[in-house]
Amino acid sequence: MQQQAVEHLDVLTKTGLKTGVSKPRGDVHRDGDYHRAVHVWLFAERTQELLLQRRASCKDSWPDLWDISSAGHISAGDSSLITARRELEEELGVILPKDAFELIFISLQHSVINDGKYINNEFNDVYLVTTLDPIPLEAFALQESEVSAVKYIFYEEYKRLLAKEDSDYVPYDVNGEYSQLFDVIEKRYKENTVARSLTLQKQISRYAPVSLSAELSGLSDLDREALGLVVKAAAVMDEIFLLQSWYSNPALRDWLKEYADSSELNKLKWSYYQINKSPWSSLDGDVAFLTTADSAIRLFSNATRTVRDWKGVEYRAAFPVSKPAGANFYPPDMNKMEFDLWKDSLEKDEQKEATGFFSVIKRHSEFILDSHQSDSTGGSHDLFIVPYSEEYQPLLVKAANLLHKAGDITDSPSLKRLLHSKADAFLSNNYYDSDIAWLELDSKLDVTIGPYETYEDKLFGYKATFEAFIGIKDDESTAQLKLFGDNLQFLEQNLPMDSAYKSKDVSAAPIRVIQLLYNAGDVKGPQTLAFNLPNDDSIVKDRGTSMVMLKNVSEAKFKHILLPIAAACVAEEQQEHVDFESFFTHTICHECCHGIGPHTITLPNGQKSTVRLELQELYSAVEEAKADIVGLWALRFLISQDLLSESLLKSMYVSFLAGCIRSVRFGLEEAHGKGQALQFNWLYEKGAFVWNTEGTISVDFTKIEGAVESLSREILILQAKGDKEAAGLLLQKYSVLSEPLKVALKKLETIQVPVDVSPTFPIASKILQ
Repeated sequence: MQQQAVEHLDVLTKTGLKTGVSKPRGDVHRDGDYHRAVHVWLFAERTQELLLQRRASCKDSWPDLWDISSAGHISAGDSSLITARRELEEELGVILPKDAFELIFISLQHSVINDGKYINNEFNDVYLVTTLDPIPLEAFALQESEVSAVKYIFYEEYKRLLAKEDSDYVPYDVNGEYSQLFDVIEKRYKENTVARSLTLQKQISRYAPVSLSAELSGLSDLDREALGLVVKAAAVMDEIFLLQSWYSNPALRDWLKEYADSSELNKLKWSYYQINKSPWSSLDGDVAFLTTADSAIRLFSNATRTVRDWKGVEYRAAFPVSKPAGANFYPPDMNKMEFDLWKDSLEKDEQKEATGFFSVIKRHSEFILDSHQSDSTGGSHDLFIVPYSEEYQPLLVKAANLLHKAGDITDSPSLKRLLHSKADAFLSNNYYDSDIAWLELDSKLDVTIGPYETYEDKLFGYKATFEAFIGIKDDESTAQLKLFGDNLQFLEQNLPMDSAYKSKDVSAAPIRVIQLLYNAGDVKGPQTLAFNLPNDDSIVKDRGTSMVMLKNVSEAKFKHILLPIAAACVAEEQQEHVDFESFFTHTICHECCHGIGPHTITLPNGQKSTVRLELQELYSAVEEAKADIVGLWALRFLISQDLLSESLLKSMYVSFLAGCIRSVRFGLEEAHGKGQALQFNWLYEKGAFVWNTEGTISVDFTKIEGAVESLSREILILQAKGDKEAAGLLLQKYSVLSEPLKVALKKLETIQVPVDVSPTFPIASKILQ
């Protein structure tokens, strides 16, 4: 008879991190080692009942007592979500996809039983699976060595039994951490719909609706025809981005859209979802404004054994209340430590792909579970790389076909090259040529489409999201901005940092000003005013960057947001200095300054790296702050060289102050908001911003120059050294809501100044209909 292998568990620290040691399960409980397990609760929405299992009489802990629907230890090397799915299948015979499982909290359980021989120090990942109705009891296939029976019980009755420590039930502290299970259910299903509608109305009202259009008369007939196809390709970027945010996000979108007209509350949910493109609110630090109870109902007919006249398990497509730091680029139960251990085991070229822009990271164990294969990988690591071209293949093929058709039609040679090369890149996963074609684009119809920004990857800042910006080039405004591109190398040579860190070959960043007529993909929440691309350091090093300014977006924000902010928060005698020219000029300079300063760097040990790789998840906030503050320094420098008018001097500082307050309202979870809080608080600490007795803020023109230069130096040097620790300390100290900011934000909330704009695009809407 074959002996069963002894189960080993990973030994954890008291804070739940792996120690690198694993031990047999019996030894772990004998020695009281910290370890991890999963708890899976099946909850039936219509009856408000939880499923309980009766533990088998042969169990070494709590035999014959009623317990969690399904639970089990996470074996050494295994992951949480895979274990949760596997335990449910093994113990109850219920097979469900990963989108049925919602991680609701993690609890730490301490208990000593069996006369001190069984010590349990256990971190429990607690999952909720929400089904519409109870699963018929005869559908379960019970694992006799673990489970002797199952039953459903009303959740409030179960809570009452636990509270009185009924001896038939495994004890859980319903007044401690485990109260969260019951709190989650109660909050979802006893909500006040009137109060919730009011909250959503208030959240939506923070966005001023604006209609953005552009004059098409400058386009040739062929380019007008191509425009229709390009807009349709851009709409595909939305589909990909929804998937990049979270795997059940497309199903949630379809569900909310389908039921939007069924009630006033559902209409509000759909409206706010369209702004955020996910269940998490961008302006509230990514706090969820929806729950799994609002989500799509999916039918899984093969989840259990067949029961006559029962169609199968209908469940809610789940998403976590806390937005996952790794979005849908990495397995949801993967942490940094696991990624780094795996990455370090790879060959150099594979390491580059793992940390590259255009791939997702997946689990072999998930693939095996989903395809019901036996584990034949034989590898020691569970993670593997999937290129975007494979992960999003059907959508990228659709977008590529549309771009190729548009490329065949257009009569602009540079646009033709861009569209064909971008379509090829979608299928090959090699974006180098298409990014060069984008840098060299010189066309009345301006197109940016593809995977670019990495803000959504808050775990590492490696992975790029798909986006699109389609506009008409504003030739007159573009011609006025040549000054900035022409002087980039001059600015680099004069940056306030040691010459050793300065680049000798900064390419001038061409600037294109456009009137935006459509955007899609990662354009959720606050709208961007401009962008500076590409982000790939190898291309930046070879060819520099190019910048696109969205003039009609800037005008809308200035009118609807910046002027009302200045009227409420800036000292009255300085309000006259807030003007559109300064606001727009600083936005240009901000984007230019992404192209200067450290990018590819040499570390103290002589190794070559990039600022992005060294600063990881802190990179976006630090880089946004650098572009802002160095942009302000650069304007002052260009004025001192008589390249810009002296008349800008006061207005640029006061407009920057109003802009700081505007961006902090995006929230300190967001890179721009975090970067602006850092700058505001630094300048306030140095006396450059003065908080007046009547609650307004003014600029001290005698101190602002020095303070701007000192912060520019601080950020540039930590980037040049790739000093993540210094970056963390700087953000920790200054990226906070200081008292002047709190008062300003409160004032703006009271008088209901919009935080941002929510655009509609009449030209694109007509095309997409």
